[in-house]
Amino acid sequence: MTTPSGETAATTSAVAVNRPAPDKGGGIARLAVGAMGVVFGDIGTSPLYALRDTFAGRHRLPLDSLHIHGIVSLMFWSMLIMVTLKYVIVMMRADNRGEGGSLALLALINREGSDKRWGRGIVLLGVLATALFYGDAMITPAVSVMGAIEGVAVYRPELHFAVVPLVVLILIALFLFQSRGTAQVAAFFGPVMLVYFTTIAVLGLISMAGNPQVLAALSPHYAVVMFAADPWRGFLAMGAAVLAVTGAEALYADMGYFGRLPIRLSWLAVVLPALVLNYLGQAALLLRQHDALESPFFLLAPHWFQWPLLILASLAAIIASQAVISGVFSVTQQAIQLGFIPRMTIRHTSQALGQVYIPAINQALLIAVIVLVLVFKQSTNLTATYGVAVTGAMLIDNVLLAVVLLRLWHWPPLLAGALIAVFFAIDALYLAANLTKVPDGGWVPLLMGLVVFTLLTTWSRGRSLLRQTMSAGGIPLEVFTKSAHASAIRVPGTAVFMASAAAGVPAALLHNMKHNKVLHERIVLMTVQIEDTPFVDPDSRAVVRDFGNGFYRLKLRFGFLEETDVPAALKGLTLCGDPFDMMRTSFFLSRQTLLPSDTPGMALWREKLFSWMMRNSASAMEFFRLPTNRVVELGSQIKI
Repeated sequence: MTTPSGETAATTSAVAVNRPAPDKGGGIARLAVGAMGVVFGDIGTSPLYALRDTFAGRHRLPLDSLHIHGIVSLMFWSMLIMVTLKYVIVMMRADNRGEGGSLALLALINREGSDKRWGRGIVLLGVLATALFYGDAMITPAVSVMGAIEGVAVYRPELHFAVVPLVVLILIALFLFQSRGTAQVAAFFGPVMLVYFTTIAVLGLISMAGNPQVLAALSPHYAVVMFAADPWRGFLAMGAAVLAVTGAEALYADMGYFGRLPIRLSWLAVVLPALVLNYLGQAALLLRQHDALESPFFLLAPHWFQWPLLILASLAAIIASQAVISGVFSVTQQAIQLGFIPRMTIRHTSQALGQVYIPAINQALLIAVIVLVLVFKQSTNLTATYGVAVTGAMLIDNVLLAVVLLRLWHWPPLLAGALIAVFFAIDALYLAANLTKVPDGGWVPLLMGLVVFTLLTTWSRGRSLLRQTMSAGGIPLEVFTKSAHASAIRVPGTAVFMASAAAGVPAALLHNMKHNKVLHERIVLMTVQIEDTPFVDPDSRAVVRDFGNGFYRLKLRFGFLEETDVPAALKGLTLCGDPFDMMRTSFFLSRQTLLPSDTPGMALWREKLFSWMMRNSASAMEFFRLPTNRVVELGSQIKI
């Protein structure tokens, strides 16, 4: 297939990691169970601490019928509106070729949106939501595992001293396990979480049998009455009540793993009913026994079932942490491919989609999580840090959703405006309530988010300036081929020059001509382009343009969830002449050293930060899977 510009689309035999096709016979039920082990781990472990911390946290509420019924009503309707309506029903329709999450949604808007006036602002908001996700991700493993292991002290107070060491040991083991991948145990996650949700639902029902009138708390009337009678403390309590919906964004972000229907099925049929029943059971217990506030979740269990519940809750917390860590790896991979993070070493731990391991991220996250555990020591203290980043990201999602509804789906403005106004009002109230927790630890995810946002925007801006500088003095390839062909000695073999820009002559080729004064028989100028889609059809992976005299420009296209395996993509490609033989092919890479500029394109401290990020990024050889013994690097100095 030849394009109007004379480029030829080539079919290659490279097949990247592809999404596994769902099993048609009973596959939906299997995927729905699997989703419970990945998608709902965070929100599923919220009953461990959410209701307790609403009454026993920084802003204590009276343990009376008014506040207990009001808080349960608030939690229930928050789950209905913020999780079910916003994410499960509306946002999961906004998928980027099946993928969800802030970056996937941002890529969708960039690709489909026609109005570019607001493009930069939307990009910054999408990047900010991603940065806040990192802030949230380091808290989730700490608070989930801590909340579960504290059951030891509930059942055996004399073992209170062992809680923190146990949590640290479990977290270290969990992070060390990441390099092995989760493919072998992933099938175990879903059934365990199904048993967990069934168990907490049954415990809630048993407790409700002793106080069935607590069912009235499902009426929104009780939330309204509580706020009318005690508005200030009700508002402050929202900072803890939001813990009941943390993890809601995971339903959208993990959509690509399981699909829209299985996630909806597992949420509506199992997870939501189980959570509601357990919160109602805890409320009934608190109405009967005020001293159960120490841990209403664990004290729901009869004496003979206390230790089995502790083990089950610990497994659920570990699974929730595993899901968040895997999510961080996935988001980081997307951010690298979309140009917001420097190249990092990425290892694929299995052939399954999304099974990646990023050592640098794993180490940084482990250190951050352990520091949080050692500093805050109790889940009650940790929950004070929780919620600010989550609600901030949810609020930003509303902006992205508004663009989708109005610009992409063309909903009637009145309908779209009314829906977004409801979401904005609820998320803004929750964010405002959580901002009151900033002095008590809420600054931690905000600081982390600010650091990550600065890194992401600095790298994106620096790369843009670097490309502009390199292309400013570029030589058109048509001119270069005519002059170079006649003035250089041709030697056998193929030389592939990696080029970040799809026009001009790469610096490595110019330096090779200047110093070595030879050209290979076949010169391929190759640009790797990451598309705004998760996957690229292998049939349109490569686009080739022949400039004659053995010069070719090759563009390889990858989706932002695909592995950029260049040798695999070149295998079988014949439109650049003979098939590529890796033993007769040399890859030439450019490595730039940045120098201070008289007219810097960004602040000097950001230039230094960008330079540091460049020096510490993974080499193109590693990132593109190039054979180590066939790579030549040529350096240059550049001012931006």
